[in-house]
Amino acid sequence: MADEIDTLDDTPVSAKPTIEGASAAAILLMLLDESEAATILKHLDADEVRQLARSMFDSANASETQIDLALSHFVSESRNVSALAVGADTRIRTVIHEAVGNVRADNILAAVAPQSSAASLEMLRWMDVDAISALLANEHPQVGALILSVLVPDVAARAIETLDEALQSELVLRAAQLTAVPAAAIEDLESVLAAANVSGQRVAKQPIGGPSDVAKIMKKMPKQLSERTIRALKKQDKLLAQIIEEEMFIFENLRDLDAKSLGTVLRSVDAAQLAIALKGTDADMVDRCLATMSKRASETIRDEMAEMTMVKRVDVDEAQKAIMQVVRQMASSGEIMIAGAGDDYV
Repeated sequence: MADEIDTLDDTPVSAKPTIEGASAAAILLMLLDESEAATILKHLDADEVRQLARSMFDSANASETQIDLALSHFVSESRNVSALAVGADTRIRTVIHEAVGNVRADNILAAVAPQSSAASLEMLRWMDVDAISALLANEHPQVGALILSVLVPDVAARAIETLDEALQSELVLRAAQLTAVPAAAIEDLESVLAAANVSGQRVAKQPIGGPSDVAKIMKKMPKQLSERTIRALKKQDKLLAQIIEEEMFIFENLRDLDAKSLGTVLRSVDAAQLAIALKGTDADMVDRCLATMSKRASETIRDEMAEMTMVKRVDVDEAQKAIMQVVRQMASSGEIMIAGAGDDYV
């Protein structure tokens, strides 16, 4: 034991200085020639360019220590990049084309090559909202639905806000029904209709759209618009509208409710049902929910949870959905307010 104590070093260890990746990248770009930096930025998407531009302004007065950290970070990360990765996509495609011919190579690569958004769709991320709205108004609704699904939710919500009511609901419906589209449609916006009707061919698919993506968009809409769109959607596909409503506010979002609203909800829920629902979440969520209840009630719930052994995932999901149905009813009646959908969704 004495030997172990003798080996301890009481000298304080100072924390090693670090630098965030975005800041390091911004400093490196500012050290480059303008044309070289511009060439690098051309290969990034809109969100990355915006983030780097913000970081470049923040790093304009970087100290010598920060510059050294940025260079060290770059050298360290570069060691982890394999020489095989440089230009790999172009080399692989060239080899396959030369080996089996263009037609067979295209079929093989469509099935195995990593898919990425085409330039036509990537350009949407650079457009302003008014230009996107005009595009949605003039394109076929199926093309519009694809565009809608590619956009960042808050941009998509603002883009459809000024459209005709009938077109709004149709775009939302079509976007919610999307599950996957042919890769050709992602690569060429003008061929969406033709590519979507391709049958009998093994074409690589890229997941896009669906109820979850539409729910994110709906949450960004103003309250009046989202409610009107849901009502219109229910007339066309009641089940799909219900799925979207469920996705707009899931069980985990109970964390966003204030203690008073959360307590109001939980007092209206069956204790056994709540015990099952909480069985499928983490300890922090359990503590937050039970903290809004009386000591006796919370102890009863904890006892019920402790007595449970294995609970089927489907039972947990059903219990959580039932509770969220209560939440939506209370929000609709004005008993509670749900934050997070635009600035005024309740």
